[in-house]
Amino acid sequence: MSRTPVLIAARRTSIGNAGHGFADLTVTDLAAPVLRSVHDAVRSAGVDAEVDDVVLGNCLGPGGDPARVAALRAGLGADVPGVTVDRQCGSGLDAVMQAVSRVRAGDDLLLAGGVESASTAPWRFWPPVGDAEPVRYTRAPFAPPEFPDPDMGAAADALAAKFGIGRERQDAYAARSHTRAAATDFSAEIVPVAGVERDQRIRAGMTVQRLARLRPSFTPDGTATAGNSCGISDGAAALAVTTRDRAAGLPALRVLGCAVAGCDPALPGLGPAPAIAKLLRRTGLSITDIGIVEITEAFAAVVLAVADELGIDEERICPQGGAIAMGHPWGASGAILLVRLASQMLAEDGPELGIAACAIGGGQGIAMLVEKVA
Repeated sequence: MSRTPVLIAARRTSIGNAGHGFADLTVTDLAAPVLRSVHDAVRSAGVDAEVDDVVLGNCLGPGGDPARVAALRAGLGADVPGVTVDRQCGSGLDAVMQAVSRVRAGDDLLLAGGVESASTAPWRFWPPVGDAEPVRYTRAPFAPPEFPDPDMGAAADALAAKFGIGRERQDAYAARSHTRAAATDFSAEIVPVAGVERDQRIRAGMTVQRLARLRPSFTPDGTATAGNSCGISDGAAALAVTTRDRAAGLPALRVLGCAVAGCDPALPGLGPAPAIAKLLRRTGLSITDIGIVEITEAFAAVVLAVADELGIDEERICPQGGAIAMGHPWGASGAILLVRLASQMLAEDGPELGIAACAIGGGQGIAMLVEKVA
């Protein structure tokens, strides 16, 4: 049997604004219905294999291996194990990458993706020193003290300044994302959870003129704003990863290659560029061969810097909008990119080749190349 990995049955929740539609739902509450939906779709399609493992990315959950807890909650059976992956904003994509490697190595079927609940993420504290009070930390360190470790918003402002990406260009890109997402029907890829059936952040009428009125969000003279940056979000996404033989006749994306790369921790938003470049070298392709590039739109400056670095046609990036319009549930976002690729590439006349890529705090990038299976 061929061990060529393919992705099938791509599903996701709506993306909820933190503190709103999914405010009371844990990572398990969000992931379990999506895993159940993917599993049901695989069974209905007649894929003859038992689930070898569940692999989920997550950044801020309660620990205790949420993937295993969600697998149990989804009713997959006590014999189905689970493992949780943390590569911060690339966690969901890395989880699928690990599942792909497992299929190549001999597993027959894995469910993989990511989940994040910013709304219910537990508070954590550094232990007190002496008589001092415990200090809550707002995020984990992405680099040791001898390296730069900026907050992502400040890092996006620094990236824009270094590469000369002005506010007007960022707002123009953001307006495109908002407009295209507002015009797209995402319902076919969404598993309703808690009565939420649409992405909550998406709003029509987010014009360049409206975006231009917003103030800088992260540094006094910065160019990243609430309108050209992503929102803090909740959500989950998952896919089935199996062999091409077992998925014969089903709509599928064949995984041609994967790559991770490091970059300057001071400019983490540039991480997708070396990851995509490495991926293209490995597969012998040019960026002009790629019909669609889904990059997590954490900030417009990030997407535009990567586009400039690699010479990507902006029209091929997130053609139906992205995280600027929809939101960015950190641990899930990489898997959401693959769901978005599946929806667009498997449509009639969809592009043959697509890339999903994420920038990661601390100076990393991750990318995956997929091909539509004829």
